[in-house]
Amino acid sequence: MEYWLQLWYGLEHLPHLRAWLTAGWVVYLLGLGGWIVLQKREPAATLSWLISLAALPYIGFLIYYVLGPQRIVRHRARRQRHYARLPREDTGSGDESAELRTLALTTTGLPPSTACEVRLLVDGGHKYPALLAAIAQAHEHIHLEYYIYNPDRTGGALLEALVERARAGVKVRLLVDAMGSKLANRRYFAPLLEAGGELAWFHPTRLWLPWRRPWLNLRTHRKLVVIDGKIGFLGGINITDEEDERLREDAYRDLHLQIEGDVVHALQDVFVEDWAYATERSDFIGDVVRTMPPKQPGPIRAQLLISGPDSRWEAIHRMHVSAIYTASRRVWLSTPYFVPGEAAMMALTSAALGGLDVRLLVPKMSDSRLVTWCVRSFYDDLLAAGVKVYEYGPRMLHSKALLVDDALAIIGSANFDNRSFRLNFESSLLLEDAGMAAELAQLIEREFASAPRVRADRPRPLLSARLPEALARLLAPLL
Repeated sequence: MEYWLQLWYGLEHLPHLRAWLTAGWVVYLLGLGGWIVLQKREPAATLSWLISLAALPYIGFLIYYVLGPQRIVRHRARRQRHYARLPREDTGSGDESAELRTLALTTTGLPPSTACEVRLLVDGGHKYPALLAAIAQAHEHIHLEYYIYNPDRTGGALLEALVERARAGVKVRLLVDAMGSKLANRRYFAPLLEAGGELAWFHPTRLWLPWRRPWLNLRTHRKLVVIDGKIGFLGGINITDEEDERLREDAYRDLHLQIEGDVVHALQDVFVEDWAYATERSDFIGDVVRTMPPKQPGPIRAQLLISGPDSRWEAIHRMHVSAIYTASRRVWLSTPYFVPGEAAMMALTSAALGGLDVRLLVPKMSDSRLVTWCVRSFYDDLLAAGVKVYEYGPRMLHSKALLVDDALAIIGSANFDNRSFRLNFESSLLLEDAGMAAELAQLIEREFASAPRVRADRPRPLLSARLPEALARLLAPLL
């Protein structure tokens, strides 16, 4: 203590200490501010970072270095390659769906496709048995990519199934996000590795390499599976007991898809790219290509949508906004996190002001109180425009689905917020099929029955509602 007191006394008596500290702060602010401004982000997000970090001299650099926006140049070549060789659809006929398909192609590099069969899997009680049954029939390969893989009963059952198939000679590749699956570790997956399976971590933290900027804020939020190139799964359900209502009464309410048909080839492309990126290997691609079944077009129009910080186009964001603008009758949106940007908010309110049936389904209380306050801060503008807002409870709503009119739906892993649209690697499926749209409409209608409608005249105390919501709204660009 005496040493620190002497040190402090010495610092206090340094000549011109205040001037030197002020000069250092100015240099720090100009340098970091210039770095942030050169990112060319939205003004609101840029100003939020500048104001926040100006109040944290010196350590602000570390915060921005770890959590600040980053770009990963990865899929540009694929996008340009596919776009150059695939025929463009004629959008001059007034077919707005064709325009959406072209937009999806040019922003993702993945072509329009079809599916032979699509199944809606509601909650883990339907998704997990379907996944285990499909895995049990695998003969060539099983590819899995998950944001959350927890070492609990659900994770253990899946691991046991993968180990059995790996021992039978099936090639198993499991890619998990290093942050989302932090409860598991390599030791937990040792039985899979011993059986001949492979494991990779997406964006692991390497503190021993300080010259490499960490990617703590850039996660793979995808939940996808490809089995033998024939059967695919994608949606919002992770591998955790928290999403199995058979094990927990408070399990998340969620939605997943099981698909068969040509669109599984696109899902395979995405996994292969992610695996090659995470492992820095590409020698496996030839084996995967040789085991892929021939394409057989199906009756359901289906197009895989992907987005992430490796693309500037925010493909899933653009597809949501563009799909809303094509609506002529209704727009129903279900999302656990509703933190829209200006473009998405404009699309929803414009549709409502134009007389369309616009409905928003969100959880009554999400797993983050801050996000719940931020979501509710948008209610006044939505209600004033005529949007019907419903809060689902008591379980946490985790479904991510957009229904437009009677034949168009988008279902996947992406939330309706800045993080999913810009920071996370996401995957969703665009479906153009009246039967699938009708099935989704029936599901959402049942959710509405369990979700009280938010009224404009609801009680809103200053300290417990209006003030927290207003303060949380300030953080919307950063959420």
